[in-house]
Amino acid sequence: MSGEFDQNNAIVEFNGGAGGTESMDWANMLLRMYLRWAEKKGFAAEELEYSPGEEAGIKSATILIKGEYAYGHLRSEQGVHRLVRISPFDSNARRHTSFASVAVTPDIDQDVEVEIDEKDLRIDTYRSSGAGGQHVNKTDSAVRLTHLPTGLVVACQNERSQHKNKDRAMKMLRSKLYELKTREQAEKMDGIKGERKSVDFGSQIRSYVMQPYQMVKDLRTNFESSNVDGILDGDIDPFIESYLLSEQ
Repeated sequence: MSGEFDQNNAIVEFNGGAGGTESMDWANMLLRMYLRWAEKKGFAAEELEYSPGEEAGIKSATILIKGEYAYGHLRSEQGVHRLVRISPFDSNARRHTSFASVAVTPDIDQDVEVEIDEKDLRIDTYRSSGAGGQHVNKTDSAVRLTHLPTGLVVACQNERSQHKNKDRAMKMLRSKLYELKTREQAEKMDGIKGERKSVDFGSQIRSYVMQPYQMVKDLRTNFESSNVDGILDGDIDPFIESYLLSEQ
């Protein structure tokens, strides 16, 4: 926990990968897992963006987890998570493999020195799709920013006004750009080139198997547990700790 932003709050984004409705449901299960983890740690969680799937689950969601060393813990969770189970959406009760990605960024409170040219931004406004009452649902108050040079996308819809959502989204984008710049500098010093992973088979950090047996295994540390129900209910500290210890 000695990283520059380890003690900060964490912005956590969820996206379904290959697998349609099944992967959207899996992304929603992951969202619930981290919300339960935050609740057990005594951390506060705030929904920033929520885009439901057509049939079930979520296309994407972003939450802010507020607590001491939230980012220090959750940076270990960044990557693709794989689920194997008998799909509740398959009338033939076949086993399906689904993927969803978790992206974790520190919430940088201080004004970081990141210049963003307005010409590099695409700003989209849209109607909020989460639970937010009449005002949120009747106005295009949600804001999505796309940073064209890097392809980074952030969205915010939890505030009542479009202006406040844009301010929050800009802060999130600055955090992402600052982290990207810091990571690129570190990779350059180490002679390592970062690799963007696709959300599909072969790029996962952790595998959750519910059928034909029950096992969760971290593919980076080989730490595993058969307590699948407990893990999906937020008991992920052993995985976080094993990863942080392996880093040392």
